[in-house]
Amino acid sequence: MSAIEVHSGNRRVYQMFKRIFDVMLSGLLLVLLSPVWLVLMVLIKLDSKGPVFFVQPVIGKNGATFFQYKFRSMLPNSRTFDHVADVERNFRNQQPTAADDKGPIFKTALVDQGRITRVGRFLRRTSLDEFPQIWNVLRGDMSFVGPRPSLPYEAQLYEDWQKQRFLVRPGLTGLYQVSARNRVPIEEMIRIDLEYVRRESLFLDLKILLKTPAAMLSGI
Repeated sequence: MSAIEVHSGNRRVYQMFKRIFDVMLSGLLLVLLSPVWLVLMVLIKLDSKGPVFFVQPVIGKNGATFFQYKFRSMLPNSRTFDHVADVERNFRNQQPTAADDKGPIFKTALVDQGRITRVGRFLRRTSLDEFPQIWNVLRGDMSFVGPRPSLPYEAQLYEDWQKQRFLVRPGLTGLYQVSARNRVPIEEMIRIDLEYVRRESLFLDLKILLKTPAAMLSGI
């Protein structure tokens, strides 16, 4: 696959306006959603022992590592080695974790319900567990729209052409999230992400943002 050019003058202007939008919207949402966050934090603490937030290192723009924030939806000290093995099977063999009436599922946590708390099921079903990443957007680690951040052990499996998804900031939502979301293997996810990187524009970002609420509720 050919290299993607992301340094044209028009794209630099687009990136500038996108960052302004990210800062303004993330700051506004952090204020407006603070009462909802407080309620969710209380519910998480009442439901199970452990921290309110789940913090993990992920790979972002230019291959830089940052800490991604989520509301904790799983029991503390849940095993990670099963997920690592599942990612390898997904990536190397395109083998799904499981399947339901909608088709294959390529995500361990969606299948192993025993590790998910009662409040966590609600948070995951509505994608509210992702809301703390608004702080990552304000910090500049992420954008509202872009490829999802990669886990380090997932990124280690990428070929050079697949690493082009690191040319842009990862996003809270993106083309993959509103079109396939956990229903295609990692390799196809990367192809969708690279399509976004090639086509990114304010119009495409707005289109993705408008599609996101329906994707969140439908659990594509």
